[in-house]
Formats: sequence, C-alpha cells, structure tokens
Amino acid sequence: MRIINFNITEKDSGKQIKTFLREFGVSSSLLTKLKHTENGITKNGVFAKTIEELSTDDILTIKIENSGHIARPMYIDIEIPYEDDDIIVLNKPPLMPVHESRNHIGDTLSNFVAYHCGEDMAFRAVYRLDRDTSGLVLVAKNELAAAKLAGKIKKDYYAVVDGIIKNDGIVDAPIARCGDSIIKRKVDENGEKAITEYFPVKSSDNRTLVKFNLKTGRTHQIRVHMEHIGHSLLGDSLYGGNCSDISRQALHCKDIYFTHPITEKAMHISCDFPEDIKNLV
Repeated sequence: MRIINFNITEKDSGKQIKTFLREFGVSSSLLTKLKHTENGITKNGVFAKTIEELSTDDILTIKIENSGHIARPMYIDIEIPYEDDDIIVLNKPPLMPVHESRNHIGDTLSNFVAYHCGEDMAFRAVYRLDRDTSGLVLVAKNELAAAKLAGKIKKDYYAVVDGIIKNDGIVDAPIARCGDSIIKRKVDENGEKAITEYFPVKSSDNRTLVKFNLKTGRTHQIRVHMEHIGHSLLGDSLYGGNCSDISRQALHCKDIYFTHPITEKAMHISCDFPEDIKNLV
C-alpha cells in the first residue's frame, strides 16, 4: 500500500479534490478505486468526498492499495541503481526475461521484484527489454506511478556493431513483420514508421560502439535498422551479426531520463556496461 500526502498551496486553493487529483495524473479508474477504499481519500486526516474544495495548507492524503499480477518471489543477484517508495530501477543482466512465461518461471525480473519488494506488490515494468538485451528497466511500485511514467522515459542504448561508423546519422525506415514470423522484423515500405538516431562513440578492429536514441519504439528497431544499413549488432544471429566474440546481441540500455511520478523532479539513472560488452570495446 502506498500513502501519498499533498501539501496544498495557494495555486490549488478552491479546487475540488477530484480536479486536483486528475490534474496530478490520477486516472478516472484509480479515482474510483480510491473512493471505494476505506479512507482512500482524506483531508487533514478526515474522510473527504471528491467534490469537496481544497484550501491553502490543507493536507490531502490518498491511499493506493496493491493490485495486479504478482509473480512468485525468488532471489536473484540483480543490481539496483535506484529505489524509493514509488519506483525501482534494475540493471537487468543479459539472457534474463523481464516477465514470467511458460518457459521462464522463477528466473525473471518479476520474480526478483516480488522477493525484494514483497509478495503483495504487483509487477509493473514501465517498458521491457528483450531477453538478450541488458541494462536499465524501470518498475513502478504502484498504479499511479505506472500511469504517469508510461511512454515518458528517454532511454540511451549502446551497441557494438560490425564495421566502422565515423559519422552521426539517422535511419528513417518503416518496420514490419518478416513473413509469418512472430519474432523477426524487417524494413518494409508498408510497415510502421520507425526512426533511429545513432552516434558513433569508439571504433577499433572493424567494430564500433554506437549510442542510440529512438524516436519511435518498434520491436527490434535498433537491430533491424542497423542490419538495414550494413552494420549488424555483434552477437545478433537473427539479423546477421558476427557471433564469434559474444553469444547475444551486444545491446545495452545504459541511461534513462524521466520526471519522477510523485516528486516531479528530473531524474537521470545510469549503469555500467556488462562484462561481455566491455570485452568487445
């Protein structure tokens, strides 16, 4: 359960509680849940209806109960670069899924979060990484945080690719499913718009460490676009990458930038490269 207090200032004086909460980012469905939670909404410690008006120096409190899918708890050795009452940021190792599935039970990020945060906290990853991709995954600890963060995370990806890239560039090429495959994608004029910015960082031995900013979020976007321009990711067997020095696609989410869902402060979280990518560069 998450209890959040709001100190009402002059700019919000006179607003109805429901107006204040909706402006802060509380969804209509969560507002309904709060209404049906015992003391889900209080003003100065007393139960309050959402049509009541707020005054300067009031303390408005909401109580968000846990709900949603809960994975089975399992200890796994995972680095936590940042954590507070509303979010937890995990440095996902390569070859680890984010969610449980038929083939992965007990060995995912969701299992570790259930162990670390408590069995009654639902798992709300704000975005997911492929099983083989390493790096930062942001998990919301409550429904309000998840809603306010959805689609609002800027991520810096890094990859090691075949060949030498000397200049910054942009790939603007639509992506579609590859035939009947449910996994593989390809550049196709009939696909969905996809834009990838890339910035070479370091080159040696006919390979380049590249930083990426995604303007869209298509499945396998970086991998498909780099194959398209002739610079497949090392280790990426699905898209023609050289697998002699690494056994998975050399792709890592190193930095994330976002506004904290409750404090509304600007946040930047970073992590180091895993050893297999360090060995390549």
